[in-house]
Amino acid sequence: MKTSGLTELEAVLAVARRRSFRAAADELSVSTSALSHAVAALEARIGVRLFNRTTRSVSLSEAGAQFVQTVAPALATIQTALDQAGSFRDTPSGTLRINTSAGAARQVMSVFIAFLQRYPEMKLDIVTEGRLVDIVVEGFDAGIRLIDTVPQDMIAVPFGESQRFALVGSPEYFSRHKPPRTPADLARHRCIRSRMPSGVIYQWEFERRGEVVRVDGEGALTLDEPNLMLAAARASLGLAYLTEWNVNADLEAGTLVRVLEGWTPALDGLCLYYPGRRHVPAGLRALIETIREHADANKGGVARKTARIKRRSRT
Repeated sequence: MKTSGLTELEAVLAVARRRSFRAAADELSVSTSALSHAVAALEARIGVRLFNRTTRSVSLSEAGAQFVQTVAPALATIQTALDQAGSFRDTPSGTLRINTSAGAARQVMSVFIAFLQRYPEMKLDIVTEGRLVDIVVEGFDAGIRLIDTVPQDMIAVPFGESQRFALVGSPEYFSRHKPPRTPADLARHRCIRSRMPSGVIYQWEFERRGEVVRVDGEGALTLDEPNLMLAAARASLGLAYLTEWNVNADLEAGTLVRVLEGWTPALDGLCLYYPGRRHVPAGLRALIETIREHADANKGGVARKTARIKRRSRT
């Protein structure tokens, strides 16, 4: 929990966001008992109950909801002032909370390592999950996602090369099934289906010479995690549709074979994104600069300017 003298208010807002004392304690890196005592102390001092607690749930009381609505923007303003004052330090310090997917985190791990080596007083709290969250509501400083999934009106820092999907299967699978020559041929194949974080089954997207085809393949297995899909494809359970980054090692080793390569479209690469309506803390500015330097050194010089995202999330 931040040692800014505002710990009780931060505790209340964290519990309000998470609807759980345990989850809020994890977010603030304190024990559940310490968080509970902080909230109880504030309730005792102002003489009202802010939360309705049961053994199974935590919810804001009427007084608590009004309190949070009033305090949240005021505390954000105070935190902005603290960040602005801290930006005059020679070395950034503090904690950055980043929300991303597991696959994106693996791709940018070298950037995180370089950042922490350069700024030893900084800490990174990386949360990986498939679903796209509201980083402001969930208390994150920034997110890292594919550009075309970033919510509207965020400031984005693009980095990394464009991504492509790959349709793959094992050599054993293709010894028993004729490789598809067009997306229409997939009707005769077993497909490892992909469930998106929203719960919708993802339709495989193919494109060639302006022709766009979406396939909702049939198969006995539906999964929501790329590593599980890879394992299933290696085990010859069917064809998997994954990003090149996930399958390149298998393609090089020969454990998977790619098909319909001419039909798989390119996607925009990754970006770090953050709200444009707030002051950018010194630590986040330092991470942005590290990302840009890494992109220039390793990806042939990705554009350095930031951009305001105008797309809406597809999920």
